[in-house]
Amino acid sequence: MRLNLGNNNPKGHIPSSMGSLIWLGSLHLRNNHLSGDIPLLLKNCPNIVVLDLSENAFTGNIPAWMGPFNGKLIQTPGEEYEVLGLMVLVLHSNKFNGSIPLELCHLDALQILDLGNNNLSGTIPRCFSNFSHMVRQSNSGSPFPLHNDLYFDPESTNIATLVMKGVEYEYEKTLGLVAGLDLSSNELSGGIPVEITGLHGFIFLNLSNNHLQGEIPVKIGALTTLESLDLSMNRLSGSIPQGTQIQSFSPLSFIGNPKLYGAPLTGGSGEDGKPKGPDKHDEEDNGWIDMKWFYLGIPWGFMVGFWAILVPLAFKRTWRHAYFLFLDEMKYYKLLGWFLNM
Repeated sequence: MRLNLGNNNPKGHIPSSMGSLIWLGSLHLRNNHLSGDIPLLLKNCPNIVVLDLSENAFTGNIPAWMGPFNGKLIQTPGEEYEVLGLMVLVLHSNKFNGSIPLELCHLDALQILDLGNNNLSGTIPRCFSNFSHMVRQSNSGSPFPLHNDLYFDPESTNIATLVMKGVEYEYEKTLGLVAGLDLSSNELSGGIPVEITGLHGFIFLNLSNNHLQGEIPVKIGALTTLESLDLSMNRLSGSIPQGTQIQSFSPLSFIGNPKLYGAPLTGGSGEDGKPKGPDKHDEEDNGWIDMKWFYLGIPWGFMVGFWAILVPLAFKRTWRHAYFLFLDEMKYYKLLGWFLNM
């Protein structure tokens, strides 16, 4: 069962009665005016595959109880089927704070995790490497599979709206092909965990607008399926890993890291891999250009001074009297100073 109430502008909290929808397969509440905490009773909906609560005003910590939304085997009289677990979690553009709960690492079926544009702090969990569905380089081209034909329409599909480089993309039939991580626009610190470079199924990776520091892991170049990468506006340093497809991304993916260098950032690097220093001949050329403009500016400065100061004195009697009175006073004070210093 899929419930889509997105773009309807309801206000208030998620009603606790929604926790009684135990066969709920996907819940879409994006782009509304919902607020408060995510209700604990949603824990009673273990069949959720897609959960999209983006673009609301939810607050508090990301619930640790979301961790149990992983795959499991459920038996009913005469039936046995596998619950896939949560595969898409989109909490983009809310007001969540605190650190990212480590319990999310239990979501081994997760393919899309979007926590961007919140107030999250702390470090990126190393256990994100547990997202085994993100390791596969190509996921099934079919729509997200639903749990059991007895309870779900096999022709139905799930939808997810993701933000990449500030542009919204809606995925439906191709959702099964998408895997990625968006932690952008938070207050995250520390380094980029080398463990996430083992998630070879990444289509997008956005860690921009945080306080991440240190070097970019060299193994990030092994993410050959990456189509969108954004590490901009952090405190990263060192050389961008060379000799990989990373150089094919726009410099905009790396800007805002003053200590980061190497292609595709402009300026390049020297033979030792460090930023090139200023060229001696360029410095000499720049010095000559500065002197040339200095000499060219002398006559123009004289003409401006003549017309702006001397000409008005010739035609304005009041200005002329005030000017010569000023000179007389200056001579008086200068003469007085000379006597006092004797």
